Amino acid sequence: MNVKAAMPVISMRGAGYYSSNTVGAKAVIDRAGDLVAEAIAAMQPLAGGVPFTVADFGAADGGTSLDLMRRIVGLVRAKEPDREIAITYTDLPHNDFAALFRLTQGLLGAPTDAPLAGMPDVYIFGSGTSFYRQILASGTLSLGFSATAMHWLSSRPTMIADHVQAVGATPREQAQFRAQAMADWETILLHRARELRPGGRLVLANFCVDEEGRYLGNTGGVNMFDTFARHWRELHASGRISAPEYRNATFQQFYKSKVEFAAPFADANSAVSRAGLRLDHVSTTVTACPYAADFRRHGDAARFAEAYVPTLRSWSETVFAGALDPSRPAEERAAIVDDFYGAYQAEVARAPEGHAMDYVHCFMVISKAS
Repeated sequence: MNVKAAMPVISMRGAGYYSSNTVGAKAVIDRAGDLVAEAIAAMQPLAGGVPFTVADFGAADGGTSLDLMRRIVGLVRAKEPDREIAITYTDLPHNDFAALFRLTQGLLGAPTDAPLAGMPDVYIFGSGTSFYRQILASGTLSLGFSATAMHWLSSRPTMIADHVQAVGATPREQAQFRAQAMADWETILLHRARELRPGGRLVLANFCVDEEGRYLGNTGGVNMFDTFARHWRELHASGRISAPEYRNATFQQFYKSKVEFAAPFADANSAVSRAGLRLDHVSTTVTACPYAADFRRHGDAARFAEAYVPTLRSWSETVFAGALDPSRPAEERAAIVDDFYGAYQAEVARAPEGHAMDYVHCFMVISKAS
């Protein structure tokens, strides 16, 4: 069964809502900055007149990577002061590109920040093309970057019968998701191989299951996806949502292991290796949930819940809202979703210990043979 579905919009709320409610995602990107710096340092100077081209794949509203983009500009200019730089932000067509352009133009965010678009000889573009397709012209990309995006699959291979994410699926369901994820990973890499210029680099930070079995929201405390599933199940048990609506809340995601990420590079005869891609670095890391860290300092459970649940909602809301029957009135659907997150927030406020959305990522640096 191959259930086609568009990848969800990161946030339904727009106007910088995603970046303002995903402090942890920015921390991950900031941690990747040193790998980006090393990648740029390893590149040979470009021919005269050729721009240094950067792409942020799955950029959302651009806020979480804005500081990294400023750093990239500084690093390139330190090597080649007169080099023109082109930055392309990519995401799905229904992404909030309006917020992205306002952020890069300095019309959103802190007024003291220098607008990225105001930096000399920096040219900013947006592309509403999925990273499951080629986005940039062949041989033109110097540096590709992506964070917390490529766990979204091109399609749902099946619906999960009694959970919301593959981490809680049956072995048979997990096998179907894994097969889809590995095929998708090869597709992503082959498109990037065509875009990269010889000597170009990819720096990627993807959600993963690490060597200790940890994954997003499951690092030793309350399991976030199990909590999602339980509250969604309670809506079904109470008759608030139907059986099809209950099943429809299947995240179109899969978290690969470090071995699975590295697999296409381990085989010299794989399509990825034949396309000239080489794996220069792979590691896993856990980035602690900043909201849980704040709670340990201030100890106010209600305040923690009020800050914490919106970051979960910022990237998951469209999955649950999209699972509801579209024939329901919009107000009714909104009320169900509000009550769902309200129940989660009430649980956190009532018993906050163990709740945290620690990020678990696989960091990779990939180069294209010169």
